[in-house]
This record gives sequence, structure tokens and C-alpha cells, in this order.
Amino acid sequence: MELELRHLRVLCAIADAGSVGRAASDLGYSQPAVSTQLRRIEGHFDEPLFERGPSGVRPTPYGVEVVAQARDVLARAAAIGRRRAAGSASARVALRVAATNSPMLAGMVSGVRARLPDVSLSVSSVYASSRIVELLEDGALDAAIAADYPGRELAHPEGIGHRGIVTEPNFVALPSRHPLARRAQISLAELAEEAWFLTPDDGAGWPGVFYMACAAAGFTPTTVHEFLGDRQQLQGMIADGLGVAVVQATTRPIPQVVIKPLAGTPLWCRYVLAWRRDTVTEQTADALHQCATAAYRQLAAQSPHLKAWAARTWSVSKA
Repeated sequence: MELELRHLRVLCAIADAGSVGRAASDLGYSQPAVSTQLRRIEGHFDEPLFERGPSGVRPTPYGVEVVAQARDVLARAAAIGRRRAAGSASARVALRVAATNSPMLAGMVSGVRARLPDVSLSVSSVYASSRIVELLEDGALDAAIAADYPGRELAHPEGIGHRGIVTEPNFVALPSRHPLARRAQISLAELAEEAWFLTPDDGAGWPGVFYMACAAAGFTPTTVHEFLGDRQQLQGMIADGLGVAVVQATTRPIPQVVIKPLAGTPLWCRYVLAWRRDTVTEQTADALHQCATAAYRQLAAQSPHLKAWAARTWSVSKA
């Protein structure tokens, strides 16, 4: 089989959707047609590009390389024949993008590079969501992924557009040798005597929402370590038994750490895309949102603990 651009689009759509069925829907094809196409593409490479599971697919290590190369080829192909306006540099749109503590950023940037080859992104990390809003208002940023909490949504001035990406539950990370590590879920009250690693005030409601949840569970944490740094370092300290931490549901644990849902789901976090309406068009905002959503879907598809929680929660809600 001779590899064509349409084959590369299929690979990228599957990687973005985390499911052959969802990719087929996004592409406007039938699922059997996309499945057949994927088998032919994998036959061309003579190696599996995706790992199949009960909840979807995710790229193999080799598949990650192929998909990244496919995105680059598609971006270059989309740019062929496009003429820039006089002064060529002015035809390329440069956007300043920031994100709070979110793993979605890398996937969003990769998606934007493939979909919008005339848009260049400069990326920075800003922890506090309140600071992100200030930077957008001051014109120091064009777009950002911020975080807030149900009932405490960030206020945005009229010149700032915003759209929710996902509202996800917060989970807890604890040592794999912890007495509760084999439980399907853990109540917050059962962790009352633990030492906690908490990230600092984010200007949007954290850690206030955590302390409120603890109070509702009947306790006040006695030992709290403020930590804002490398996630691997944090997990290393958890693995050593120095404490537990509230973490994002898509967190990938190291071998000595387990990620567990909290019974009753007392903590939730919403990720939101915000942008300046005067520098980011609605079409570009749509593309940023779609790429961020696709990045989250891929992260969720790679999180067994999140998929297990979702399957259990949805089955109970439908009962």
C-alpha cells in the first residue's frame, strides 16, 4: 500500500479521539471503514501503531513517533501554495499561550501546529489561574488554560472569552504499600491522619475547596506540606511514605504509587480555555478548544484509574 495524506489523517484522528469509533465519527466515515484502513496502515508499517483496550486505543511507543511525524507532514502539506501577504512575516499569527498545572498543554500545542500551520505559539507556565486572568487583561497573553472549581468559576471581563474544556474529579495519590492501596475508592475521612502535600493558593479557590471538603468529612488536616514542583519528585516523596496528595485524575503514577478515586467525589476541578477576543479569532479559539479537548481525551484514555472510575460511576448512574 502506498501511504497517502488521508492515511495520515486517519492516524491523527484516532490518536486525538482515543477511539476508532469516535475517530470515524469525526472523519465522517463508518467505524468498519476506519478499522479496515487502520489495519492496512499498520500492515504498511509492519508493526502495531495502537494498543487496543476495552475503553479505546492509545498509540504504542512506535505509534507515538509515527503520529508525530504524520502531524508534521500534514501541517507542511496544508501550507503548500499558501501565499503570504506583503512583508510575509506579518502573515504569520503569533499567539502567546500559557497554562496552569495542566498536562493538556503539550497535546493542545501539537494539535494546533497540525491544524493551524500559520499560527505560531509561544508557551509559558503560570500556576495561579487568577494571575492568568490578569495577564490576559493586561495584554501579556492571548490565550490560556486556567483552572477553577464548580461554584467558584473565575470571573472574566467582557473582552475575555472563555469555554470549559472538562470538569474532572480529583483523585488521591498514596504509596502502593499503604493499607488502603487495594481499595477501589477511599473516603476522605479515612485519610484524616495522613500528612498532605498541597499546592499553593491558585487564586481560584484552591486549597480552600480542599479544606472545606475535609471539614465536611469531619476533620482538619494536622500536617500539610506546601509543594509546587516536579510531579515526579512529588510522587517520589509519596512513594517514600512521606504523605499523600490530591492529584489530577489523569496523573500517571510511578510504580510505587497508586491513584485512587475519593468516595462520593468531594473534589472537582474545571479546566477552561480563556482568550482575548481582540487578538484571537473565534475560529482560532474553536481550534484551540478542539485541540485541548482532544488532548484531554487522549490523557483520559491512558489513565486506567480514571476509566475504571468512569465505568463504575456511569453504571451506577444508569441503574
